[in-house]
Amino acid sequence: MVKRPGAAALAGGVLLALLSPGMATAQDGAAFPREVSGGYASWSTAAAELADQGVSFDVAEPAVRGSADRAWFPATGGGANPETGAAEVELAGTARLAGAARPLTFGGLRLELREGAGALYARTAVGGEARELALAGVKPGDTAPAVRAGGVTWTGLRAALTDEGARLLSEWSGRQFAEGDGLGRLDVTVGTGAADDAPEVPARPDETPQPSPSVTTPEKQRTAPQQEAEPSAAVAHAGLEAGGEQEATGAGFEPGEVVLVAIDEDTRYQAVADAQGRVVLVFPVYATATAGVHTVELYTVSGERRALTEFEVRPASD
Repeated sequence: MVKRPGAAALAGGVLLALLSPGMATAQDGAAFPREVSGGYASWSTAAAELADQGVSFDVAEPAVRGSADRAWFPATGGGANPETGAAEVELAGTARLAGAARPLTFGGLRLELREGAGALYARTAVGGEARELALAGVKPGDTAPAVRAGGVTWTGLRAALTDEGARLLSEWSGRQFAEGDGLGRLDVTVGTGAADDAPEVPARPDETPQPSPSVTTPEKQRTAPQQEAEPSAAVAHAGLEAGGEQEATGAGFEPGEVVLVAIDEDTRYQAVADAQGRVVLVFPVYATATAGVHTVELYTVSGERRALTEFEVRPASD
């Protein structure tokens, strides 16, 4: 086994309990109508209040760290009801907070969504014993779940500390956390069909994601006559000054498909294609952006279909 630097020192039995998944059942105790066959959750802590408290966020395999304070966790099981948007998704990998004498490690991550709200559960070791807690409450984003054949996507889920989570972080760090403090945003895409068709977490989020050889993507399933036109991309402003706001649009994607957005080859955002296969994303052009040409690339999680466009940042006017 490869030892990971900085990992919390846990006894074997405690570590096993920390990482072992739970059982996914609907709220009434019955099984969900659709099983989660794979997928991933991206957790962005850019809007979290951790950094303000001197706390840093990292992950351990099989979760992977991307850019812009984003991490990706593979979905390994659970269930979903696409009709109601209810789900329970088990996530692999560990999240690790640093900023005190010892890191605080969370495993056994489990996301529950029920009737417009939910919670992020985690297991951690306290006093040498593993326990599960509701780390954060989860509220839906501005868009309803995107349901497609063989999958569901939830976008912009907002996570905030529960009272129990706030007390744990306060005791661990010696700083003051309060119920409602933001823990960032979750975007979740799961497969609810055959395992071979399930979306996969990008292996290298900062680079071009590569499809797994064992996964048959929808693009590979189409024959040549059925192949759709390549996606296209455009920007609202061909040129603008640093500190402004740009809008990128894409077309030609599949309805409900997750589209990653890279600015200057740095993956920073994601969007979900609407019923017509279009995506729209508004993003800031930072005041520190250099003058010159910048690229915007929209691409599918598999990395097989993509579209590129450019815009120019002009020097600030006097």
